[in-house]
Amino acid sequence: MDVVQVLSALSEPTRLGAMRIIWDGGEHCVCELMATLDATQSRMSRHMGVLKAAGLVIDRRDAQWVRYRRNPDLCADVLRVVDAVMDAMDSKERSAA
Repeated sequence: MDVVQVLSALSEPTRLGAMRIIWDGGEHCVCELMATLDATQSRMSRHMGVLKAAGLVIDRRDAQWVRYRRNPDLCADVLRVVDAVMDAMDSKERSAA
């Protein structure tokens, strides 16, 4: 897994928002991501494809919906990078409040 590809995938606000939701360890329907991030189905699917190509998420089809969760096989280096990005975003929100 390429750290540059991971950082590139996280550099777009909608993808970063999706990862913040998915990073809780649960499984999330694309419909939930669409509603929370105010994105169309096609836009959300493109963004999730980028996250999947970067190896950050895996998916599972559930009838007409796709459910996403963080990839349980992420290497330690990538986990540290994503955790650091998530922590930075949380700190930014806390200081803005």
